[in-house]
Amino acid sequence: MLQDLVDLGRYPIDRPGSRAYDQMIADLRRELDQDGCAVLPGFVHEEGLQQLVREADDVAPRAHRSFNRTNAYFTKDDPRFGIGHPIRRFYDRSNAFVPADNFPVSGPLRRIYEYEWFMPFVRDALNEPEDRFFRYDDPLADVIINVVEEGQGFPWHFDTNNFTVTLAIQNGDSGGTFEYVPNLRTSDDENFKAVASILDGNRARVRELELQPGDLQVFKGRYALHRVAPVTGTRSRYVGIFSFVEAEGMCGGVERTRQLYGRVLPHHHEREGLRKDQLLD
Repeated sequence: MLQDLVDLGRYPIDRPGSRAYDQMIADLRRELDQDGCAVLPGFVHEEGLQQLVREADDVAPRAHRSFNRTNAYFTKDDPRFGIGHPIRRFYDRSNAFVPADNFPVSGPLRRIYEYEWFMPFVRDALNEPEDRFFRYDDPLADVIINVVEEGQGFPWHFDTNNFTVTLAIQNGDSGGTFEYVPNLRTSDDENFKAVASILDGNRARVRELELQPGDLQVFKGRYALHRVAPVTGTRSRYVGIFSFVEAEGMCGGVERTRQLYGRVLPHHHEREGLRKDQLLD
């Protein structure tokens, strides 16, 4: 059970079929349909947050810190496209991720991810069928913590996994605003023109979200362009990330994995290209 971590009285994810559960799911579906994003404030209570912060502090030194330039797709440059095309626009990225193999089954972050009612709850919220909803089969990226230190952020990008669930663990002193453009592309249309417009500075469709520690966010990150504004101050920003996909066995791409985690396993080569759509990574 997760009573020591999650506010199950407010969010009865362990009681599917109850009136409270059905109302919760209805509210989340409405938010996701409208915005591609839904937030459950205070999903993790104060006692649970203390456990998560301790774990994050412990593993943060093991984060892979990378400083490079990347496009929104984490792909290499492609001269087949013209200058100014989104694929050919690269931005500074300074960030750190603690890979999934640092989180034991007994730890608080993985306990939430692998709790028997957590995945069914997320699937219900997203209104996805069982045969199109699976845990991310990536030994480095199914459960991770993003560590953002002073001056760091994350430029505009799409997620390689279909659905991302994030848990705010600790905010920086200031900054770190989450910005996103919901439903910008679809499984069969990259919508490069609209992506280029946002990269040019058009903020008409950009939304901002200030998550607080303990908040859980369900987000359709594969279809929404999004970024994290730079953090300021000495306190690191910690965000736990749980990933789900629509293709059983789907794993991160080789190039993206190398950029984010600094290493690639045979598993990534074996699963390269295993997915339902043909979108760029």
